[in-house]
Amino acid sequence: MKSILLFLLLAASFSCFKMNGPGYPGKPQQLEEVFSDSVYQLTGVAVSRDGRRFTNYPLWSDIYKYAVVEITGISQSRPYPDLEMNSSFSKGDHWVCVQAVHVDDSNRLWVVDPASPMQKGVVDNAQKLVLMDMGRNEVRRIYRLAGVTDVQSYINDVRVDVRTGTAYLTNSTEGGVVVVDLSSGRARQVLQGTVSVMADPGYTLTIDGHAVMKNGKPFKANSDGIALDPDGRYLYYKPLTDDKLYRIRTEYLRDSLLAGDSLAAKVEDLGHFTTTDGMVFDKKGNLYLGDLERYRIVKIDRQMRMSVVVEDKRLIWPDSYQITDDGYLYVSCSQIHKQPDYNNGVNKRTTPYKIYRLKL
Repeated sequence: MKSILLFLLLAASFSCFKMNGPGYPGKPQQLEEVFSDSVYQLTGVAVSRDGRRFTNYPLWSDIYKYAVVEITGISQSRPYPDLEMNSSFSKGDHWVCVQAVHVDDSNRLWVVDPASPMQKGVVDNAQKLVLMDMGRNEVRRIYRLAGVTDVQSYINDVRVDVRTGTAYLTNSTEGGVVVVDLSSGRARQVLQGTVSVMADPGYTLTIDGHAVMKNGKPFKANSDGIALDPDGRYLYYKPLTDDKLYRIRTEYLRDSLLAGDSLAAKVEDLGHFTTTDGMVFDKKGNLYLGDLERYRIVKIDRQMRMSVVVEDKRLIWPDSYQITDDGYLYVSCSQIHKQPDYNNGVNKRTTPYKIYRLKL
Protein backbone atom coordinates (compact mmCIF):
# COMPACT_ATOMS: atom_id res chain seq x y z
CA MET A 1 0.00 0.00 0.00
CA LYS A 2 2.81 2.41 0.90
CA SER A 3 4.51 1.65 -2.41
CA ILE A 4 1.33 2.48 -4.31
CA LEU A 5 0.92 5.78 -2.45
CA LEU A 6 4.56 6.70 -3.10
CA PHE A 7 4.14 5.91 -6.79
CA LEU A 8 1.02 8.09 -7.01
CA LEU A 9 2.77 10.99 -5.29
CA LEU A 10 5.74 10.78 -7.65
CA ALA A 11 3.46 10.55 -10.67
CA ALA A 12 1.51 13.62 -9.53
CA SER A 13 4.72 15.58 -9.01
CA PHE A 14 6.02 14.61 -12.45
CA SER A 15 2.67 15.54 -14.04
CA CYS A 16 2.76 18.95 -12.36
CA PHE A 17 6.28 19.55 -13.63
CA LYS A 18 5.29 18.69 -17.19
CA MET A 19 2.21 20.93 -17.10
CA ASN A 20 4.23 23.86 -15.88
CA GLY A 21 6.60 23.52 -18.80
CA PRO A 22 10.19 24.74 -18.98
CA GLY A 23 11.43 27.17 -16.37
CA TYR A 24 10.85 26.79 -12.66
CA PRO A 25 9.40 23.41 -11.60
CA GLY A 26 6.19 23.76 -9.61
CA LYS A 27 5.58 27.35 -10.74
CA PRO A 28 3.57 27.99 -13.91
CA GLN A 29 4.94 30.70 -16.20
CA GLN A 30 1.94 32.26 -17.88
CA LEU A 31 2.00 35.25 -20.19
CA GLU A 32 -0.58 37.86 -19.26
CA GLU A 33 -1.49 40.28 -22.05
CA VAL A 34 -1.35 43.90 -20.92
CA PHE A 35 -1.47 45.78 -24.24
CA SER A 36 -2.36 45.05 -27.85
CA ASP A 37 -2.06 47.17 -30.98
CA SER A 38 -3.51 45.74 -34.17
CA VAL A 39 -2.14 48.51 -36.42
CA TYR A 40 1.13 50.12 -35.31
CA GLN A 41 4.45 48.41 -34.62
CA LEU A 42 5.78 48.94 -31.09
CA THR A 43 9.21 48.12 -29.69
CA GLY A 44 9.65 49.35 -26.11
CA VAL A 45 8.06 48.99 -22.71
CA ALA A 46 8.54 50.90 -19.46
CA VAL A 47 6.62 50.73 -16.18
CA SER A 48 6.78 53.23 -13.32
CA ARG A 49 6.57 52.33 -9.64
CA ASP A 50 2.99 53.51 -9.45
CA GLY A 51 2.01 51.30 -12.37
CA ARG A 52 2.04 53.73 -15.28
CA ARG A 53 2.91 51.93 -18.50
CA PHE A 54 4.56 53.34 -21.61
CA THR A 55 5.48 52.06 -25.03
CA ASN A 56 6.93 53.54 -28.21
CA TYR A 57 6.65 53.20 -31.97
CA PRO A 58 9.68 53.70 -34.23
CA LEU A 59 9.08 55.45 -37.54
CA TRP A 60 9.90 52.46 -39.73
CA SER A 61 7.04 52.60 -42.24
CA ASP A 62 4.16 54.74 -43.47
CA ILE A 63 1.90 52.92 -40.99
CA TYR A 64 2.65 55.29 -38.15
CA LYS A 65 0.81 57.62 -35.78
CA TYR A 66 2.60 58.41 -32.50
CA ALA A 67 6.16 57.94 -31.24
CA VAL A 68 5.55 57.57 -27.49
CA VAL A 69 2.31 56.74 -25.69
CA GLU A 70 1.09 56.09 -22.19
CA ILE A 71 -0.98 52.91 -22.05
CA THR A 72 -4.44 53.51 -20.58
CA GLY A 73 -6.13 50.19 -21.35
CA ILE A 74 -5.67 46.82 -23.02
CA SER A 75 -5.88 48.52 -26.42
CA GLN A 76 -6.04 52.19 -25.45
CA SER A 77 -3.31 54.79 -25.12
CA ARG A 78 -2.66 58.51 -25.32
CA PRO A 79 0.23 60.37 -26.99
CA TYR A 80 2.95 61.14 -24.48
CA PRO A 81 3.67 63.65 -23.15
CA ASP A 82 1.21 65.35 -25.53
CA LEU A 83 0.08 65.52 -29.12
CA GLU A 84 2.47 68.36 -29.97
CA MET A 85 5.59 66.37 -29.04
CA ASN A 86 4.36 63.60 -31.34
CA SER A 87 3.27 65.82 -34.19
CA SER A 88 6.33 66.74 -36.25
CA PHE A 89 9.27 64.40 -36.72
CA SER A 90 11.07 67.10 -38.72
CA LYS A 91 11.66 69.14 -35.57
CA GLY A 92 14.73 68.08 -33.63
CA ASP A 93 13.21 68.85 -30.24
CA HIS A 94 10.17 66.67 -31.02
CA TRP A 95 10.08 62.90 -31.21
CA VAL A 96 11.60 61.86 -34.53
CA CYS A 97 11.95 58.05 -34.50
CA VAL A 98 11.80 56.69 -30.96
CA GLN A 99 13.35 53.28 -30.34
CA ALA A 100 13.13 52.68 -26.58
CA VAL A 101 11.63 53.79 -23.28
CA HIS A 102 13.04 52.96 -19.86
CA VAL A 103 12.24 53.62 -16.19
CA ASP A 104 15.34 53.68 -13.97
CA ASP A 105 15.80 52.73 -10.30
CA SER A 106 14.88 56.29 -9.27
CA ASN A 107 11.57 55.98 -11.09
CA ARG A 108 12.54 58.37 -13.88
CA LEU A 109 11.36 57.85 -17.45
CA TRP A 110 13.92 57.99 -20.25
CA VAL A 111 13.26 58.01 -23.99
CA VAL A 112 15.82 56.99 -26.63
CA ASP A 113 15.35 58.80 -29.95
CA PRO A 114 17.88 57.73 -32.63
CA ALA A 115 16.07 60.20 -34.95
CA SER A 116 16.57 57.99 -38.01
CA PRO A 117 13.25 57.45 -39.81
CA MET A 118 13.18 54.20 -41.78
CA GLN A 119 16.73 53.71 -40.40
CA LYS A 120 18.02 55.76 -43.34
CA GLY A 121 20.03 58.36 -41.46
CA VAL A 122 19.73 60.85 -38.63
CA VAL A 123 17.43 63.83 -39.27
CA ASP A 124 18.67 67.30 -38.32
CA ASN A 125 21.34 65.95 -35.91
CA ALA A 126 18.45 65.11 -33.59
CA GLN A 127 19.70 61.86 -32.05
CA LYS A 128 19.09 62.23 -28.33
CA LEU A 129 18.39 60.78 -24.90
CA VAL A 130 15.48 62.50 -23.16
CA LEU A 131 14.62 62.60 -19.46
CA MET A 132 10.91 63.06 -18.81
CA ASP A 133 9.18 64.56 -15.78
CA MET A 134 6.33 62.12 -15.17
CA GLY A 135 4.78 64.38 -12.54
CA ARG A 136 4.41 67.30 -14.93
CA ASN A 137 4.28 65.14 -18.07
CA GLU A 138 6.89 67.24 -19.82
CA VAL A 139 10.49 67.11 -21.00
CA ARG A 140 12.93 67.68 -18.16
CA ARG A 141 16.24 67.50 -20.05
CA ILE A 142 17.53 66.59 -23.48
CA TYR A 143 20.97 65.01 -23.91
CA ARG A 144 21.95 65.60 -27.52
CA LEU A 145 24.27 63.08 -29.15
CA ALA A 146 25.13 64.87 -32.40
CA GLY A 147 28.88 64.65 -32.88
CA VAL A 148 29.08 61.69 -30.51
CA THR A 149 27.56 59.34 -33.09
CA ASP A 150 27.45 60.03 -36.82
CA VAL A 151 24.52 60.51 -39.19
CA GLN A 152 24.28 56.79 -39.95
CA SER A 153 24.04 55.80 -36.29
CA TYR A 154 21.01 54.18 -34.70
CA ILE A 155 21.00 54.61 -30.92
CA ASN A 156 19.07 51.61 -29.67
CA ASP A 157 18.62 51.09 -25.93
CA VAL A 158 19.64 52.61 -22.59
CA ARG A 159 20.42 51.71 -19.00
CA VAL A 160 20.95 54.32 -16.29
CA ASP A 161 23.14 53.99 -13.19
CA VAL A 162 21.51 56.31 -10.67
CA ARG A 163 24.44 55.91 -8.23
CA THR A 164 27.04 57.40 -10.55
CA GLY A 165 24.72 59.51 -12.68
CA THR A 166 25.70 57.72 -15.89
CA ALA A 167 23.68 56.52 -18.87
CA TYR A 168 24.88 53.80 -21.22
CA LEU A 169 23.42 53.36 -24.71
CA THR A 170 24.06 50.95 -27.56
CA ASN A 171 24.58 51.90 -31.21
CA SER A 172 23.21 49.11 -33.37
CA THR A 173 24.44 50.28 -36.78
CA GLU A 174 27.99 51.48 -36.16
CA GLY A 175 28.54 49.17 -33.22
CA GLY A 176 29.49 51.00 -30.06
CA VAL A 177 28.55 52.05 -26.53
CA VAL A 178 27.72 55.66 -25.71
CA VAL A 179 28.54 56.84 -22.19
CA VAL A 180 26.73 59.95 -20.93
CA ASP A 181 27.61 61.91 -17.77
CA LEU A 182 24.12 62.98 -16.74
CA SER A 183 25.32 65.89 -14.62
CA SER A 184 27.50 67.64 -17.18
CA GLY A 185 25.83 66.24 -20.27
CA ARG A 186 29.20 65.19 -21.71
CA ALA A 187 29.05 62.05 -23.84
CA ARG A 188 31.47 59.88 -25.75
CA GLN A 189 31.22 56.74 -27.82
CA VAL A 190 33.56 53.87 -26.95
CA LEU A 191 34.41 50.41 -28.27
CA GLN A 192 33.20 51.45 -31.72
CA GLY A 193 33.91 48.78 -34.32
CA THR A 194 35.57 46.37 -31.87
CA VAL A 195 34.77 42.67 -31.79
CA SER A 196 32.34 42.79 -28.85
CA VAL A 197 29.97 45.29 -30.44
CA MET A 198 29.97 43.82 -33.96
CA ALA A 199 27.71 40.98 -35.09
CA ASP A 200 29.50 37.71 -35.82
CA PRO A 201 29.53 37.47 -39.65
CA GLY A 202 29.57 33.69 -39.39
CA TYR A 203 26.27 33.45 -37.48
CA THR A 204 22.94 33.36 -39.33
CA LEU A 205 19.86 34.33 -37.34
CA THR A 206 17.26 31.64 -38.09
CA ILE A 207 13.57 31.61 -37.14
CA ASP A 208 11.10 28.88 -38.08
CA GLY A 209 13.83 27.15 -40.06
CA HIS A 210 14.51 30.15 -42.30
CA ALA A 211 17.39 32.60 -42.26
CA VAL A 212 16.22 36.11 -41.39
CA MET A 213 16.96 38.15 -44.50
CA LYS A 214 16.78 41.88 -45.16
CA ASN A 215 17.00 43.33 -48.64
CA GLY A 216 18.10 39.95 -49.95
CA LYS A 217 20.97 39.49 -47.48
CA PRO A 218 21.26 37.77 -44.08
CA PHE A 219 20.15 40.33 -41.49
CA LYS A 220 22.99 41.70 -39.36
CA ALA A 221 22.67 44.14 -36.45
CA ASN A 222 25.40 45.14 -34.03
CA SER A 223 25.38 46.12 -30.34
CA ASP A 224 21.76 46.23 -29.19
CA GLY A 225 20.76 44.51 -25.94
CA ILE A 226 22.16 46.17 -22.81
CA ALA A 227 21.79 45.55 -19.07
CA LEU A 228 23.31 46.93 -15.88
CA ASP A 229 23.88 44.49 -13.03
CA PRO A 230 22.23 45.27 -9.66
CA ASP A 231 25.47 46.59 -8.17
CA GLY A 232 26.24 48.79 -11.16
CA ARG A 233 29.68 47.17 -11.43
CA TYR A 234 29.23 45.61 -14.86
CA LEU A 235 27.53 46.57 -18.08
CA TYR A 236 26.38 43.57 -20.12
CA TYR A 237 25.71 43.93 -23.84
CA LYS A 238 25.64 41.95 -27.06
CA PRO A 239 25.19 42.18 -30.81
CA LEU A 240 21.63 41.41 -31.89
CA THR A 241 22.16 38.79 -34.56
CA ASP A 242 24.41 36.28 -32.84
CA ASP A 243 24.45 34.41 -29.53
CA LYS A 244 27.51 35.97 -27.92
CA LEU A 245 27.41 37.88 -24.63
CA TYR A 246 29.95 40.39 -23.27
CA ARG A 247 30.47 42.54 -20.21
CA ILE A 248 32.80 45.26 -18.99
CA ARG A 249 33.30 46.95 -15.64
CA THR A 250 31.54 50.30 -15.61
CA GLU A 251 34.48 51.98 -13.92
CA TYR A 252 36.44 51.43 -17.13
CA LEU A 253 33.68 52.93 -19.24
CA ARG A 254 33.59 56.04 -17.05
CA ASP A 255 37.37 56.49 -17.23
CA SER A 256 37.88 59.05 -19.99
CA LEU A 257 41.60 58.17 -20.12
CA LEU A 258 40.80 54.64 -21.27
CA ALA A 259 40.02 54.33 -24.97
CA GLY A 260 40.76 52.33 -28.09
CA ASP A 261 42.59 49.03 -27.64
CA SER A 262 43.23 49.74 -23.94
CA LEU A 263 39.51 49.83 -23.22
CA ALA A 264 38.69 46.95 -25.57
CA ALA A 265 41.16 44.79 -23.64
CA LYS A 266 38.96 45.20 -20.54
CA VAL A 267 35.97 43.53 -22.21
CA GLU A 268 35.09 40.03 -20.99
CA ASP A 269 33.80 37.48 -23.50
CA LEU A 270 31.23 35.42 -21.58
CA GLY A 271 30.61 32.90 -24.34
CA HIS A 272 27.62 31.70 -26.35
CA PHE A 273 24.07 31.83 -24.98
CA THR A 274 21.18 32.97 -27.16
CA THR A 275 20.03 35.53 -29.69
CA THR A 276 18.15 38.34 -28.00
CA ASP A 277 17.06 41.89 -28.63
CA GLY A 278 16.78 43.37 -25.13
CA MET A 279 17.76 42.05 -21.71
CA VAL A 280 17.32 42.97 -18.04
CA PHE A 281 18.60 42.03 -14.56
CA ASP A 282 16.50 41.30 -11.52
CA LYS A 283 17.59 42.41 -8.05
CA LYS A 284 19.14 38.98 -7.33
CA GLY A 285 21.57 39.24 -10.22
CA ASN A 286 19.77 36.97 -12.67
CA LEU A 287 19.90 38.15 -16.29
CA TYR A 288 16.81 37.66 -18.47
CA LEU A 289 17.10 37.53 -22.26
CA GLY A 290 14.91 36.58 -25.15
CA ASP A 291 15.53 33.70 -27.51
CA LEU A 292 14.36 35.02 -30.85
CA GLU A 293 14.92 31.74 -32.65
CA ARG A 294 12.86 29.62 -30.24
CA TYR A 295 10.07 31.91 -28.92
CA ARG A 296 11.51 31.82 -25.41
CA ILE A 297 12.68 33.91 -22.49
CA VAL A 298 15.72 32.52 -20.71
CA LYS A 299 17.52 33.26 -17.45
CA ILE A 300 21.27 33.32 -16.82
CA ASP A 301 22.10 33.06 -13.12
CA ARG A 302 25.19 34.32 -11.28
CA GLN A 303 26.99 31.07 -12.10
CA MET A 304 26.33 31.71 -15.82
CA ARG A 305 23.92 28.79 -16.04
CA MET A 306 21.13 29.30 -18.56
CA SER A 307 17.61 27.95 -18.07
CA VAL A 308 14.29 28.48 -19.83
CA VAL A 309 11.75 30.67 -18.05
CA VAL A 310 8.92 30.44 -20.57
CA GLU A 311 8.45 29.12 -24.09
CA ASP A 312 5.40 30.38 -25.95
CA LYS A 313 4.62 30.88 -29.64
CA ARG A 314 3.14 34.29 -28.76
CA LEU A 315 6.66 35.55 -28.04
CA ILE A 316 7.12 36.78 -31.61
CA TRP A 317 10.43 38.65 -31.50
CA PRO A 318 10.50 39.51 -27.76
CA ASP A 319 12.04 42.96 -27.86
CA SER A 320 12.27 45.06 -24.68
CA TYR A 321 12.06 44.22 -20.99
CA GLN A 322 11.35 45.74 -17.60
CA ILE A 323 11.12 44.08 -14.18
CA THR A 324 8.93 45.86 -11.63
CA ASP A 325 9.25 45.92 -7.85
CA ASP A 326 6.29 43.54 -7.48
CA GLY A 327 8.14 40.84 -9.41
CA TYR A 328 6.64 41.07 -12.87
CA LEU A 329 8.70 40.80 -16.03
CA TYR A 330 7.21 42.92 -18.83
CA VAL A 331 8.13 42.11 -22.43
CA SER A 332 7.13 43.72 -25.73
CA CYS A 333 6.85 41.70 -28.94
CA SER A 334 7.73 43.69 -32.04
CA GLN A 335 7.56 40.96 -34.72
CA ILE A 336 10.48 42.57 -36.56
CA HIS A 337 11.20 39.58 -38.80
CA LYS A 338 7.61 39.66 -40.12
CA GLN A 339 8.01 43.17 -41.57
CA PRO A 340 7.90 43.54 -45.39
CA ASP A 341 11.61 44.53 -45.45
CA TYR A 342 12.46 41.04 -44.25
CA ASN A 343 10.07 39.17 -46.55
CA ASN A 344 10.51 40.49 -50.08
CA GLY A 345 7.95 43.23 -49.51
CA VAL A 346 5.28 40.97 -47.98
CA ASN A 347 3.87 41.79 -44.55
CA LYS A 348 3.71 38.41 -42.79
CA ARG A 349 2.24 39.66 -39.53
CA THR A 350 -0.98 37.84 -38.64
CA THR A 351 -1.54 38.96 -35.05
CA PRO A 352 -1.45 42.31 -33.18
CA TYR A 353 1.71 43.67 -31.64
CA LYS A 354 1.63 42.78 -27.96
CA ILE A 355 3.05 43.54 -24.53
CA TYR A 356 2.92 40.76 -21.96
CA ARG A 357 3.95 40.29 -18.38
CA LEU A 358 4.71 37.22 -16.30
CA LYS A 359 5.27 36.72 -12.59
CA LEU A 360 8.84 35.64 -11.84
